[in-house]
Amino acid sequence: MTQLELTEQQQQVLGEVLEITLSDLSMEISHTDQKDYRDRLKQRREALTAVRDALKQRH
Repeated sequence: MTQLELTEQQQQVLGEVLEITLSDLSMEISHTDQKDYRDRLKQRREALTAVRDALKQRH
């Protein structure tokens, strides 16, 4: 597992970017007709959700 050292400000900005990106991904998933592409987007959302959750645990 890789560890990343972030300042408080960096953590806050990263959290905000993750929330926006996750919201955008959810909308894109709902508007995507191609199953393969939708599945890749879902995998990306799961990975980003895990990062967001790990970041929240540090607070």
